[in-house]
Amino acid sequence: MINTRVRAFAFSGIEAIPVWVEVQIANGLPAFLVVGLPDKAVGEARERVRAALASMGLALPPKRILVNLVPADLLKEGSHFDLPIALAVLAAMEIVPIEELGRYAALGELSLDGRINRVPNVISASLGATIMELGLICPAVQGSEALFGGNPDILAAPDLLSLVSHFRGEQLLSPPVLPTLPPLVATGPDMADVKGMEVARRALEIAATGGHSLLMSGPPGSGKSMLAARMPGLLPELTPQEALEVTRICSAAGIVSEDGGPIRRPPFRDPHHSASQPALIGGGARAKPGEISLAHRGVLFLDELPEFSRQALESLRQPLETGQTSIARAAVHVTYPARFQLIAAMNPCRCGYLGDASRECRKAPRCGEDYLNRLSGPLLDRMDLWVSVQPLSPVDMMTASAGEPSASIAARIASARSFRQTRGQTVRNAEANPDQFELEEGARTLLADAARKLRLSARGFTRLLRVARTIADLEASILIQKHHVAEAVSFRHRSRLS
Repeated sequence: MINTRVRAFAFSGIEAIPVWVEVQIANGLPAFLVVGLPDKAVGEARERVRAALASMGLALPPKRILVNLVPADLLKEGSHFDLPIALAVLAAMEIVPIEELGRYAALGELSLDGRINRVPNVISASLGATIMELGLICPAVQGSEALFGGNPDILAAPDLLSLVSHFRGEQLLSPPVLPTLPPLVATGPDMADVKGMEVARRALEIAATGGHSLLMSGPPGSGKSMLAARMPGLLPELTPQEALEVTRICSAAGIVSEDGGPIRRPPFRDPHHSASQPALIGGGARAKPGEISLAHRGVLFLDELPEFSRQALESLRQPLETGQTSIARAAVHVTYPARFQLIAAMNPCRCGYLGDASRECRKAPRCGEDYLNRLSGPLLDRMDLWVSVQPLSPVDMMTASAGEPSASIAARIASARSFRQTRGQTVRNAEANPDQFELEEGARTLLADAARKLRLSARGFTRLLRVARTIADLEASILIQKHHVAEAVSFRHRSRLS
């Protein structure tokens, strides 16, 4: 009887959970069994392992082969268990030295010809192996991705045969290298294309500076989606820590770039309004990250906001406050980061032309109230900036001069964020504690009057104060002054949506 074991990982969200893959080869009727609460993909690993070994000219011994995944009460999901199972079997067959395998954890999916295919969560596995002071064996195409997880001891193998040759000392694998990261070049639509719309442009700049949520309302074709599409060009590059967070989530979702490099630009996600609640929040059979997690440290743009299902929209309320989403199911409980910036757009009514006497429907103005009522009060209370976007006439579009380019606005935003850090504040204003803000007396009086007249909730009052702090940062002002509060109040009034 021969027993071996190899370290692997199961995953809960983006967290790696250590798992032992134990293999026992004993006398008895020929069989290949996998136990330890495997899902269907893990159970099918025995056929992929059998075929991969056959492609190397190896046959499984005609004995009872038992694979046990420890701990046995933890659900094991995914094809990434193929490689550790194959390595443990090879060690039990005394083809690979178990002493060498003991220094590594492993993950990878096997093809029938022995190739090792890409799998999700390589960055999380690299971090987990580092904590356990182990190296990591992974697919060759994900070697750079694993290095980005911070583990210096990476074996990135293209196929099972090369991995066996490495451990037997016949042909050593070359260590992976981090790709050279070229300087980021601004791409995408430019704000210079936007003519007029001074108020909307100002709101977009404030939102980009402080990470505030923004709701734009206006008739069809007024430029709401056009403005939102230019938001990524205003946002600064992610910090190394933010880049690791974002890339780790994308690795869990299996959407990391082919070169394995980090994601350095804030993500921009714009799901269709038919998206379901699990698509937005996350979930499904394996509790995958949803759009709000894929937009972590970036922007989630919801066009035609009232057309989303009520259930999907209401599920955004908690993540907007906490910066994370928890997916609870009978068999799984997973938490994903979700610190996103919400940019939303909507028409003023169902027909879209409320306020235009020649085009609005006969139900006006009641149709506008009914349409806005599709959005709950608690959700609207979480929107920091409300702005009405009015279209330009064709004549005005032909005669208006080009707007300020994205590069100059982005420089102003970067300067304001730098000023925020000189004040000793490390988080964005949208997440800051207002107790740390300094206000002049006139600003305090105006803020109190606005809170009373607008009947702001405690949350609304806090968000109003945070917007005023962002406006002050754009002017490099330590104190929040009266005109900063006045501008913040002007973007908070419900009339902005009509």
